[in-house]
Amino acid sequence: MFSGSIPALVTPFRDGSFDEAAFRKLVDHQIEQGSSALVPCGTTGEASTLSNAEHHRVIEVCIEQAAGRVPVIAGCGSNDTKNALLHMSFAKKAGAAAGLCVAPYYNRPSQDGLIAHFSYLAEQSDLPIVLYNVPSRTVTDIEDETVVALVKKYPEQIVAIKDASGDLSRVADHRMGIGREFCQLSGNDELWLPHSAAGGRGAISVTANVAPALCAEFQAAIAANELQKARELNDRLFPLHYAMFSDASPAPVKYALSKVHGWVEPDVRLPLTNASEASRASVDAALVHAGILEA
Repeated sequence: MFSGSIPALVTPFRDGSFDEAAFRKLVDHQIEQGSSALVPCGTTGEASTLSNAEHHRVIEVCIEQAAGRVPVIAGCGSNDTKNALLHMSFAKKAGAAAGLCVAPYYNRPSQDGLIAHFSYLAEQSDLPIVLYNVPSRTVTDIEDETVVALVKKYPEQIVAIKDASGDLSRVADHRMGIGREFCQLSGNDELWLPHSAAGGRGAISVTANVAPALCAEFQAAIAANELQKARELNDRLFPLHYAMFSDASPAPVKYALSKVHGWVEPDVRLPLTNASEASRASVDAALVHAGILEA
């Protein structure tokens, strides 16, 4: 259902509030530079510090500004199942193509709890679901058997997975358990190339915020089986992938955007703080290495 370079969009802030004008510019820029879909209100969008009203406004603005040019996968995750359903219901009415639903964080549900959570969402909403597995943030891992069971139970409803577990063997595990056509997207930019080689369709990417054209070109080379070109582009992007996590994300990518685009502020919300001096130096060097900024 989805493929390509899909940015996990930042939520720009100005004076502590959602900077709608900057976000609209960012959406337009992403589409113009070749991004194949957009993800507002994910981890990179600081969804956990948005009020529900802000969360829904960001989704609404993204869909409105995209205007059907690319699909929008709205971040709908929550550690509260009913609040996740609230987000899904709003996203569906707003025109989202799917909801990105992370494993409930902090609560640490069992695998049975995860099945119950996602089953509830699948049964209560007809918005397609993209599972989001990121155990480094949620603590809870959506295990392979759980993914297979959920997709087999709701094949029309659970359409893809963003996997940020860092375990590349899962691509083959999911292919064997579900089928080759199941849409798998990398959630780790630095593993985008090997994830694709194993059968992935693309990535929901942090780096694509600041290097959308390069990331789209990289994905196009992968899709065309142009391995040498893909490697060369991966070499250009690789330091940037790591620089994006040189401090608590999304502080580094917001700093990077502020360097590349004067209309994006580098500000994040507490308990996060803006990128450290060391992180900024890492980002600066990576932007030069990628050819996005001059030395």
